[in-house]
Amino acid sequence: MTDERAYDDDLPGNAPESDAFGGEEGGEESGELFEHFAVTADRGQSLLRIDKFLTHRLEHVSRARIQAAAEAGSILVNGAAVRSNYKVKPGDHIRIVMPYPRREVEIIPEDIPLDIPYEDDDLLVVDKPAGLVVHPGHGNYSGTLVNALTWHLRELPMFQSSDMRAGLVHRIDKNTSGLLVVAKNVETHAHLARQFFDHTVSRRYVALVWGNFADDKGTVTGNIGRSHYDRLRMAVFPQPDAPGVEPEGKHAVTHYKVLRRYGYVTLLELHLETGRTHQIRVHMEHIGHPLFNDERYGGDRILKGTTFSRYRQFIENCFRLMPRHALHARSLGFVHPRMRQELHFESPLPADFTALLEKWDTYTTARDTFEDDE
Repeated sequence: MTDERAYDDDLPGNAPESDAFGGEEGGEESGELFEHFAVTADRGQSLLRIDKFLTHRLEHVSRARIQAAAEAGSILVNGAAVRSNYKVKPGDHIRIVMPYPRREVEIIPEDIPLDIPYEDDDLLVVDKPAGLVVHPGHGNYSGTLVNALTWHLRELPMFQSSDMRAGLVHRIDKNTSGLLVVAKNVETHAHLARQFFDHTVSRRYVALVWGNFADDKGTVTGNIGRSHYDRLRMAVFPQPDAPGVEPEGKHAVTHYKVLRRYGYVTLLELHLETGRTHQIRVHMEHIGHPLFNDERYGGDRILKGTTFSRYRQFIENCFRLMPRHALHARSLGFVHPRMRQELHFESPLPADFTALLEKWDTYTTARDTFEDDE
């Protein structure tokens, strides 16, 4: 059996070397919180219902979870979706995608205010503020989005089991603001997990990055994995030159479009084709355009501009105005698992991001006026 399980690197006990399908935002920029297994039936396999077969083959996976995955169309046999009563045959190649199993950690419900632009019986969409951690980790088990959801949805079975990832199928970084979808039951969770796995969910971000761009549009492609030198950072790894050598990291693709040029910094819209940890942040650093004020990836210092003391003071004021990396998850689109219709949500830029852009607008206008007068 091939275990291609996804991991979430913000949680203790998960080895970074595991096979990851998600990142923040990444997910970073957004991390998808699901696991994926591939199994090939032996030549001597007798006919057996697939839910029973997988219950025997997968450790610590309940038959109920397997059946929910089948209902969501997330069990594929030889590339085609099957139901729970499918009879496994010798040589069948089986792939299954499931939301990540819960962790045995007590989650304390906390009455933390949430901005919820949409909610129904199956799911809700949260507009997360910067500074709010999505789920507990590294000994920090309070004050997170999961704690808030456990309070808000405390009447639902999914949120009564101290699950550190209750309802989550993706995440964004603590200091990234914007939209997240949360499932309210197992069936919805499985359907959404499959959409994230298939990269059919639409996610667009707005970021302010250092430097100017030669073209108005572009694509960054590069495998992302954990840095060999700093375990808190992700890195882009080149494709190996030698044949037969497995590449490091996971395939990642980020598309960008210029929204506004300020000369020394640029406002971008970014579309994620994949979801890896810190994807936008590490891809932008990789092409020489770190996010503005991103301390982990080198954007918290002056990378473009003049040597004038007034400019240094201006940048320091900008950093104080928005004391986090300039990234916002602006839009989110997916197919509703029950209604089978596409839903799309937009989140306005938060106050700190808007104030930062206004400051750059003022600076750019004053600079252009000064240059024209000369």
